[in-house]
Amino acid sequence: MWIADRWTDYELIDCGAGEKLERWGKTTLIRPDPQAIWNTPRRRREWRRPDGRYSRSRTGGGHWEKGSMPEHWQIRYDDLTFRIGAMNFKHTGLFPEQAVNWDFARAQIRAAGRPVQVLNLFAYTGGATVACASAGASVCHVDAARGMVAWARENARLSGLEKAPIRWIVDDCAKFVEREIRRGRRYDAVIMDPPSYGRGPSGEVWKLEDNLYPFLELVVQVLSDRPLFFLINSYTTGLAPSVLRYLLDTLLTKPRGGHAECDELGLPVTESGLALPCGSTGRWIAPR
Repeated sequence: MWIADRWTDYELIDCGAGEKLERWGKTTLIRPDPQAIWNTPRRRREWRRPDGRYSRSRTGGGHWEKGSMPEHWQIRYDDLTFRIGAMNFKHTGLFPEQAVNWDFARAQIRAAGRPVQVLNLFAYTGGATVACASAGASVCHVDAARGMVAWARENARLSGLEKAPIRWIVDDCAKFVEREIRRGRRYDAVIMDPPSYGRGPSGEVWKLEDNLYPFLELVVQVLSDRPLFFLINSYTTGLAPSVLRYLLDTLLTKPRGGHAECDELGLPVTESGLALPCGSTGRWIAPR
């Protein structure tokens, strides 16, 4: 498991009975987590008096009980600054476990010793975008949600990267990649965080298990002749890291060389000293 253990502004304090207790800067939140199926004694007082809590509804969905939770606030990771706030369906605008992938991408970009073009698909609020830009890469940030792209631009500004070479694209990722192929535009690295399920602007249904392989077949066509890496994130329950490894080995390692590595992502839990699993990542690293 790759564990994001270098945070100071984020802490997973405790988890159990389908919930997790977190500290985001000075703000404590309780949010649902289906992976935390064990029980915990809940000794910490923050369990009883959090600043905010997302409660699931028995009929579906849920709602925030905000208490003293601010509307928005900021946290830092190394030299990066992110805006945090209550979003629909328990989210805060950032997945802290992804810090291990930010570290990986920055190390790859800095070690390249040359200009690097990165394509970030399903790019959400831009954690990977600002990480790559901070390492000196030019980044193309693509997401279909205009509000998420605006949030990502704010994260870039907060991180001092408002003048960094970032293209902000509001578009369907598959249609954008098809156009980039026709234009002959290529990228040295690709990062993608595709949803488990979704609908496109014309009502197209996206289901990860059905659509990921043909989508990857499409996206590998925009890799440059001197690529660095290809990174896939998955939060789909039941999709093992070894599935991502199989995909990357089939589409990239066999035809291009290099190697793939895949594992779970995790966050350290202060109270237990253990780690909470938080999805899977597959990385293909090009031959040097």
